[in-house]
Amino acid sequence: MLQRLFYWLRRKFRRHLRPAGVGVQTRGEWLAGVYSQPRSSSFMAPRPRSLHYRLYLPPDIGKSERLPLLLMLHGCTQTAAEFAEGTRMNSVAEDRHCAVLYPEQARKSNSLRCWNWFEPDVLAGKGEAALIVQTVRHVVDHYPIDSARVYVAGLSAGGAMAAVLCATHGNVFAACAIHSGIMFHAAATSLQAIHVMRRGSTGSLDQLAQTIAGARSAGTRLVATLIIHGADDKTVHPLNAEQIVEQTRLLAEGSDPQSAPATLRKEQWIESGGRRYRQQDLSQGGTLLVRTILIEGLGHAWSGGDAKYKFFDAMGPDASQLIIDFLLPYRLPAGY
Repeated sequence: MLQRLFYWLRRKFRRHLRPAGVGVQTRGEWLAGVYSQPRSSSFMAPRPRSLHYRLYLPPDIGKSERLPLLLMLHGCTQTAAEFAEGTRMNSVAEDRHCAVLYPEQARKSNSLRCWNWFEPDVLAGKGEAALIVQTVRHVVDHYPIDSARVYVAGLSAGGAMAAVLCATHGNVFAACAIHSGIMFHAAATSLQAIHVMRRGSTGSLDQLAQTIAGARSAGTRLVATLIIHGADDKTVHPLNAEQIVEQTRLLAEGSDPQSAPATLRKEQWIESGGRRYRQQDLSQGGTLLVRTILIEGLGHAWSGGDAKYKFFDAMGPDASQLIIDFLLPYRLPAGY
């Protein structure tokens, strides 16, 4: 409580910062920070790790207000600042009075700054996955964040890591968005990851879903997810988007055989920003599980982004707007 009061007082007496280089200026604060895991007294404990991050806070936060928080996971070769600028998410978040957290992968952890979503310890919710979640909790504890309204979105390797986080830490995230990503447990080595990116998983999705279900603790929830993918993506094949949907369907039906079947609703075709996209929902008993958006003419790039950065396409639809509109209505159920 004292930390939150100190934060509010500090904000009242400091000048607002603006994100350098952002095309549309915002009035909020653009902060840099680092989370470091606490040291253990055990000689056998793994070496503590740290994670640098950027945090955007919108202006005019009331002293008793608690903000929604969007965790944004960049793709390979990108930095936190580049991802913020390329997606223009800070501007979108300012309009919706939302905080945005951008962790940054260290080169020492991956030479291309890719999140290591395929490593066995990560798939178990440990390692990098745990470090990201610990960073989120650190921000929630030190800033005016509503812990029931924490969301995650990611691009490419960041999208694959978002899938991991929701599968292993579903009690943290109210909803998820995966742009050009890959389903949970699609690969367990870097070579398998490359194969899956190009062709999708060739293993049995039924068997994989059974393996995942067997490792899930009782009461684990499926996190509502928005999938955005380019129909012309040559880096991460669009089949991967279909496999996320099918994996979710199998997990939903396997968790309660007596429940209503998960069904795909009639697809809609929508035009926005000079492109056409297909939208289709997977629902179970009136509950939306997954919404898929497949965009015609889009390659491996964030739709509606700043094209001066690699992996961003200026043509619509605006993925950042689609994501924020999808995520913000969700809250963690009581008891999480």
